[in-house]
Amino acid sequence: MQSITIETLVAAPTEKAWDYYTLPEHITQWNFADSAWHCPTAENDLRVGGKYKARMEAKDGSFGFDFEATYTDVETHKKIGYVLEDGRKVEILFQPEDESTHVKVIFDTEDQNSLELQKNGWQAILDNYARYTESN
Repeated sequence: MQSITIETLVAAPTEKAWDYYTLPEHITQWNFADSAWHCPTAENDLRVGGKYKARMEAKDGSFGFDFEATYTDVETHKKIGYVLEDGRKVEILFQPEDESTHVKVIFDTEDQNSLELQKNGWQAILDNYARYTESN
């Protein structure tokens, strides 16, 4: 299994970047790769052994799925690790940089979609997160 790294620099202090990444009321505002999609619900029990669940759906109702994971590592304002239902691992790192926060996501790939499609999709979601965080 390969892993892919994506990253962004968010013009927000780390505490805000963390909250906007982890609180369900914010997750539902940015957790989609394309404007034809949305994230109507999100649940987040942010602790080791806790569960994360986000519903991702096409706005026209043609397709949807639940993105679910179990947390394996939580260091507030620094690091989040989780395992997806299919066993793939994801790590998110938050690094302060002056008045901004560098957010890096490292995720194991799956074998249904091309590496480029996976990287572009995850990066689009991360870019949405950065735009939302900076504009609120």
